Amino acid sequence: MLQDVLLLSTIAAFFFSCGHQKAETSDKVEVMPNVEINSAEISLAAKKFTLDNGLRVIVYEDHKLPVFSYQTFFDVGGRYEKRSDKTTGATHFLEHMMFKGSKNYGPGMFDGNLEKNGGSNNAYTSFDRTVYYENVPSGGLDIVIKMEADRMSDVLLEETSFESERLVILEERKMSYENSPGGNLYLKMMQTMFEGTPYGGSVIGDKSDVENLNRDQVRSFFKKFYAPNNAIVIVAGDVDTNDIMAKIKDSYGKIPASPDVVKIKEEMDKSNNYEARAKLPQNIKIYGSNPVPMFMMSYKGIKVGERKGFVMDILASILGDGASSYLNKKYVYTQKPPLTDISASNYTLNNSGTFFISGTLSKGVDLNKFTKTIEKESGKLCASAIDQRGLDKTKNQYMFGYYKSLQSTSGVASFLGLREQVFNDFNYYKKELEIYNSITVEELRKSCDEIFSSGKFLFVSIWDKHKKQSISNEQ
Repeated sequence: MLQDVLLLSTIAAFFFSCGHQKAETSDKVEVMPNVEINSAEISLAAKKFTLDNGLRVIVYEDHKLPVFSYQTFFDVGGRYEKRSDKTTGATHFLEHMMFKGSKNYGPGMFDGNLEKNGGSNNAYTSFDRTVYYENVPSGGLDIVIKMEADRMSDVLLEETSFESERLVILEERKMSYENSPGGNLYLKMMQTMFEGTPYGGSVIGDKSDVENLNRDQVRSFFKKFYAPNNAIVIVAGDVDTNDIMAKIKDSYGKIPASPDVVKIKEEMDKSNNYEARAKLPQNIKIYGSNPVPMFMMSYKGIKVGERKGFVMDILASILGDGASSYLNKKYVYTQKPPLTDISASNYTLNNSGTFFISGTLSKGVDLNKFTKTIEKESGKLCASAIDQRGLDKTKNQYMFGYYKSLQSTSGVASFLGLREQVFNDFNYYKKELEIYNSITVEELRKSCDEIFSSGKFLFVSIWDKHKKQSISNEQ
């Protein structure tokens, strides 16, 4: 399943990750034998349109409540920023600036107009996409369309706001990484596993780049990627399809397509740009403020959309999702537990991925001994961790997760938009469900063995007993 702010792990979610979603699960969900995930049980009668300038629009009518969700997906994220151009963090910087004024709606007007209409808004940036969204009562539709079209046409980038947001972003970065042991650990994992690739850093950007990005660089980046032929608008809720399409065509139809974006993306998305360069196995120890060690054990993964990725989703859930998962029962919920928490995550990106286990040691547990123990035991866990009951339980939880994600108009809009943006098909969930339903115990064990028997993994730990090192500006 897909979601940008991942439920893969708390750390991955907090630090702007994206890819396959592990379903939000509950150990209280009753386990049913031989469960089948039936795509026919979910049917979203949405309609898709494409304007002459390339803008894709998806409309889903739901008149149960007088509200709607309006979401704009731009097919741009951290992976399209170049370190050679010193533009890392440009996408995230623009996320902030898009709320600070556009051609016809100056500073403060975007939030002010939404508040007057009883609405709320936010945005998020990942390596693979940027999403802006509003949740508004039905009467606010006209102003939302006008404001969203205006900021797609031309963001203001007013100097005072630009410099003010630079300080906000630098503080955000400091709180996310330098002052956060979990964030620092996650960043080091990403830098090492994806070294030399567009994923080998942070979406917030390198510190030195954020400090020195100028308005001309950010505007040039905006003109390349923030165009109708690189965007998808999703509207879900109490709207009329014919009415909304007439209004969208009127407001967006005159915005020109970007003549270069397709060629630029094709060049930057060549597979050789994402070839794994990490030297594995490798053990990295970094200094942090935490008095007990935290760790990540990371293996090479695969990109989103491949069948094996769906298998690895299920595997991660069985191993580390919830109190009854295999790793939690083995290392946390046991007598004299060596860990206070543990999780397993399958993080699939558009062009790469990683499978990792993360956790925190209990007070007094020897890190070196535990490292050797988990390395040894991970090579032989597959046969005992995976059985039919666990697979049935996870499939049932995934179905529950699908239903839960569709309980609100914003959930439906995000659900449709993610699949359209990643697969060019908002109905892709039907294929997802068929794949999950067809996964077998044997397939899971094979995938599990391929991951853990390789011996090629990155083990990163952070602790206040590790040697203190200075934090690089490239972090």
